[in-house]
Amino acid sequence: MTMNENSKTQLSLPSDQEIMVTRTFGAPRNLVWQMWTTAEHLQNWWGPAGWTLPVCELDFRPGGTWFYCMLGPDGMQSCGKATYLEIDAPERIVYEDAFTDAEGNPAEGMPVAHITLEFVEAGNKTTVVNTVRYPTKADRDMVLEMGVQAGIDETWNRLDAYLEQEVS
Repeated sequence: MTMNENSKTQLSLPSDQEIMVTRTFGAPRNLVWQMWTTAEHLQNWWGPAGWTLPVCELDFRPGGTWFYCMLGPDGMQSCGKATYLEIDAPERIVYEDAFTDAEGNPAEGMPVAHITLEFVEAGNKTTVVNTVRYPTKADRDMVLEMGVQAGIDETWNRLDAYLEQEVS
């Protein structure tokens, strides 16, 4: 299933608790890896179209965290905190991601996602496979209903455009 007919981002639901998002980017794996692992790059593409990332505090190591707050064009703020569990450079990142308030406190009633990011290189292209597992089907469905499909597609479109600048 694709996000929309023109989307390069593929989304599937491999189980009742999972969302899998896949996309191939026209850049070598080491460069795509850097996009996900350095605050300087994340600030240029993370978030849906029209959103900025004014808060991006990254401690990229097992046990480290990434605290971020996105700011929407209408002034809406959305924050999260990732805790890195495993890092196997440049192939795999495993982390937990929680919705938070602007101080980094977990948001009540919001599920924590267990995320595995895989970076598969083929020539000068890299396929990113993002598998997100939630505690329950209801948690997964709640996130889907919040519009995560469009948000991921727009975010990965921004990454694609940013990578084109970096590669050229």
